[in-house]
Amino acid sequence: MVLHPFYKTINNIFNETEHAFEGLTGQRRIGNILVLLFIGGLAGIQANLFGLLPPALAAITPTNHLEAIDLVFTVLLAFEALGLLFSMAYSVSISVGKQVEILSLVLLRNIFKQISHIQEPVVWNDISPIVIDIAALASAALTIFIILHFYYRQIEPKILNDDDDETALFIITKKVIAILMMISFVALLSFNGWNSLFYGHHNTTFESFFTLLIFSDILIMLISMRYGSSYRVAFRNSGFAVATLMIRIALITPPLYSAIIGVVSALFILGIRFAYNKYIPSGYQQRREDLRRKKCPNQCTPSQEETP
Repeated sequence: MVLHPFYKTINNIFNETEHAFEGLTGQRRIGNILVLLFIGGLAGIQANLFGLLPPALAAITPTNHLEAIDLVFTVLLAFEALGLLFSMAYSVSISVGKQVEILSLVLLRNIFKQISHIQEPVVWNDISPIVIDIAALASAALTIFIILHFYYRQIEPKILNDDDDETALFIITKKVIAILMMISFVALLSFNGWNSLFYGHHNTTFESFFTLLIFSDILIMLISMRYGSSYRVAFRNSGFAVATLMIRIALITPPLYSAIIGVVSALFILGIRFAYNKYIPSGYQQRREDLRRKKCPNQCTPSQEETP
């Protein structure tokens, strides 16, 4: 397929960005950043406790060492979100699986966020009110991890359309959406991070990000109708959009409800994937889908059109 220069540029930008983050060198850089950030966070907190920081810097530096864990988890989630956007260009099923992966990491991060509000050293009287929330979040994260094991085993790579040109164009279209989502995510992360650091606002980056994902999922679903409009595919993609909505709700609910909704959303995508694989179109449905894919109207025979 000969690509239009615009599509070729988009394709190159996406591929180079993906390699920079997902390649071996990129993963090592990300690992180094996380290690340095964690050690630097602990050192900064300790320096603040000793009164060694300038007043302006001390005002925005926490005094609880557990805040360093919350910080490094947040940055890890940011990198995982970028990985999700890369997967969006290739597989809707993998993309929604990555969304649930991020949710499980958010649940684990929320455990440390709960504890970070407790003064050190941690004592039972301080932590006892949130033990149930911590247990619920930890159990939900583990359950989701197990569910994802079975979910990914249900996925078999399949080509959406036999037309290679159309398949390539659809992938590039999804890459354009993914790049726009990356730009939006970086803008959200910068804006919310600034407001959280200097103005004490609640950081809503991932809540806003999943709201954007709902719209992008629906957009990709609608675009995919151009390449294959079977009921089975439409139901699967629509169901995945609903799962994204459930994840979005899980991010804004209290810990116990967040854990329950998170597990339900993971079970929901597993059920959709299992049903999708087992669903067998009737002969009539298959013929209708084959007719939609034919480019020449003369290829459609009246008998096929009228088969009950």
